[in-house]
Amino acid sequence: MTSLTGAWQFWALLAAVFAALTAVLAKVGVAEIPSDLATFIRTLVVAALLFLIVSATGQWRSPASLPSRALVFLALSGLATGASWLCYFRALKLGDAARVAPVDKLSVVLVAVFGAVFLGERLAPANWAGVALIALGAWLVTLG
Repeated sequence: MTSLTGAWQFWALLAAVFAALTAVLAKVGVAEIPSDLATFIRTLVVAALLFLIVSATGQWRSPASLPSRALVFLALSGLATGASWLCYFRALKLGDAARVAPVDKLSVVLVAVFGAVFLGERLAPANWAGVALIALGAWLVTLG
């Protein structure tokens, strides 16, 4: 049996909790400064925290020792993350956190589609029904 901290569900739930806190805290933080500057400050905090974690846990390795394919895809992922954060903070600056965050979570729908198309992942019909409900829920949040 897998321990709680060894289960993906545990970490996914924590990610959701922290993402929710991100939206609420960022909405307050971005109120008085430009959204791009807010994103930059957040990025510096994330980088510093990760530097401390990687250093403290002995995970640091020279980038030259890492597989080039991994580095290319991580760099592309970093660019996508940066673009996502810039757009997210701009949306928070302009809209309600309670509406912005659910629309942002359409990424869940896109990950399911991209995972199936590009990674060959398979979801059962019940899983696709859940993905459709997420899409419907995000659309409903935008009404009004």
